[in-house]
Amino acid sequence: MWTEHEVKELLRQAGIPVPRGVRDPALAGALRAPLVLKAAGLLHKSDAGGVRLGLTHDTLGAAVAEMRERLGDGFLVEEQAPEGVELIAGLIRDPAFGPVLLAGLGGVWTEALRDTALRLCPISESDARRMLASLRGSSLLYGYRGRPAVDVDAVVKLLMTLAGPGGLWERLELGEFELNPVIATPSGVIAVDARYLPSPCPPSAAPRAGADFTPLFEPRAVAVVGASTSRPTFGNMFLDFYRAAGTPVVAVHPTAASIGGVPAVPTLASAEVDYALVAVPATACAEVVRQARGVPYTQVMSGGFGEAGRPDLEEALVAAAREAGTRLLGPNCMGVYCPKGRQTFVGGGVGPEGSVALISQSGGLAGEVIKVGERRGLAFSRVATLGNAADVTPAELLGWLSRDPSTAAVGLYLEDPRDGLALFSTLSSCPLPVVLLVGGRSGQGRRAAASHTGGMVSDARIWQALADQTGATLVTTQDALIGTLAYFQAHTPRLPGNPAPTRAAPGNAPSQPPSRSPGNPGPALTPRGLDPGERRMAGVLVVGPSGGAGVLAADAFDEAGLTLDPLPDDVLDDLRTLGLGAGSSLANPLEVPVGPRGRPDLVKEVIAAITGRLPYRDVVAHVNVQSFFTYGTTADPLLAYARHLGEVRGVRVTLVTRNGEFAPPGVEDELMAIAAGAGIPVYRSMEAAAIAVAAGQRFCGGTDGTA
Repeated sequence: MWTEHEVKELLRQAGIPVPRGVRDPALAGALRAPLVLKAAGLLHKSDAGGVRLGLTHDTLGAAVAEMRERLGDGFLVEEQAPEGVELIAGLIRDPAFGPVLLAGLGGVWTEALRDTALRLCPISESDARRMLASLRGSSLLYGYRGRPAVDVDAVVKLLMTLAGPGGLWERLELGEFELNPVIATPSGVIAVDARYLPSPCPPSAAPRAGADFTPLFEPRAVAVVGASTSRPTFGNMFLDFYRAAGTPVVAVHPTAASIGGVPAVPTLASAEVDYALVAVPATACAEVVRQARGVPYTQVMSGGFGEAGRPDLEEALVAAAREAGTRLLGPNCMGVYCPKGRQTFVGGGVGPEGSVALISQSGGLAGEVIKVGERRGLAFSRVATLGNAADVTPAELLGWLSRDPSTAAVGLYLEDPRDGLALFSTLSSCPLPVVLLVGGRSGQGRRAAASHTGGMVSDARIWQALADQTGATLVTTQDALIGTLAYFQAHTPRLPGNPAPTRAAPGNAPSQPPSRSPGNPGPALTPRGLDPGERRMAGVLVVGPSGGAGVLAADAFDEAGLTLDPLPDDVLDDLRTLGLGAGSSLANPLEVPVGPRGRPDLVKEVIAAITGRLPYRDVVAHVNVQSFFTYGTTADPLLAYARHLGEVRGVRVTLVTRNGEFAPPGVEDELMAIAAGAGIPVYRSMEAAAIAVAAGQRFCGGTDGTA
């Protein structure tokens, strides 16, 4: 551990203000009182009584003698900093993502309030300002109850010196590095306490050259290793899957000429294929993979490697793949799904070709997302399960998918990113909407640390910082992952040969704290395709039956950080002409009679009247499915309503089918087919729709809310 004096000399050379000080109390005569006396060599000096404030030159000697008797020799005497807002700024190396910056309220408030924000290094000036504006106590920085604002620019400069491009994070061996407190005043900042615990930086993995993953998803032929002639195995199951999908497939077996009607070859070396699936015991996998010369991609389904406490087997597997010149998927993964390439690891054949991709470290979860997603209208371009990701990593595959003309949106399910720095870099440059679901955020990676910085960094907060900095949408459930991908599938179309959609730039945070009124969590961003001089676009318009459902909808969208802008005054007469307003107010959410006895085209006309006056970014239409079958006898009015809703133009439309379980068998599927044909995602709850719409507005511009 460096001494505080040594750390402050490092800060001084970097341009960060620190108090004037001396290590020998006898030399303190040149310092200006009041003085601070600190015991050297203690990690938590205040807890041990190793800090004395407000000393004069006359009282310094007695304080030194008393502290020497209790704590031993070694001191630092400094000029006491003026009062101000106490902040903390620290750096720590996360095992997965590397250097992380933490900033927030410091001093005694650090542990009492834990009001801090995280960003991965390097940060931008916009990141620094957004960190400060996100603090619950941010008003203390910008002036509060008659107190002057601090020099926020000086705070931002300090954060950039620590964590910006070329900052101290690049030169320190983290460890942990903490400034607490930093005193912020109207005239600047000063770091009054500092500690540095070096730790050798782990070597960075050499980046792999960009691979072409087309043969992985669209192989000319597939080999399956591990099928049996005498008993059912996973290998036999995959042979059945490939036969059902019409995929050219060959079995690998030392003696059989065929297995289950599939021709067999004796070794993988004699199979002319682009993709090999290996389902044999873990101890035998390396030898099989070593035979895969000339096979571009080899997937090891088998478990029993690093995840089971056998890293030696995993290292041998990677070495065998390197020796054979094949890229390794897994181990401990289910494989690949691609309707276009007739690649599959799920039964029932392949679904329709689409534009949604998925990278998952869980094969089981990926299978659920495929089957449930297709039932809900998702159509996939590429799905890859990576398991332990010992060779092909999520970052590498995401980089390729971001350039894939068949893919318009990407979902990620991760537990261990394997190369967090590469993932951060790839997400930052990815032009596609990305939806991120992370397993184990609440428990893994938490570690006891000597400093406040380390103690307040956790897996969950780092993943949120990753999403905030890259524009990815972080969700917490599988349902939200599917729902948000459905929104992007509907509203960010990307056809083969067309360029990727352009993500809205995060923008610069304000120099003053943003308004924190309900439904307005931060400054609105300029929507994609709308120049600043064009007509203002509103947030979300909610239309549907039942005032109570509308009130609950307002709560759900407010919770998601979305704004329900008021209706324009000049449309109210048009709405009354359409029969609205009798017995209820004309507001947003707007109550529109939708049911078995209502006009099925009324909502379409209402939306056209409103958006013709004020263009909303999103319209969420909701229906009470139960009412159609409690007060009606057929599904025709409900289906007619969906068809008319599909005729709405010029706005992103989302449909919520409340109480959908009341529909007779087959009706929901028919309604979803109508909606999918019109490019309308369907949800069963306002909360699910709000998460997806918020993600869309963040990607396209319009909100800084968090799903």
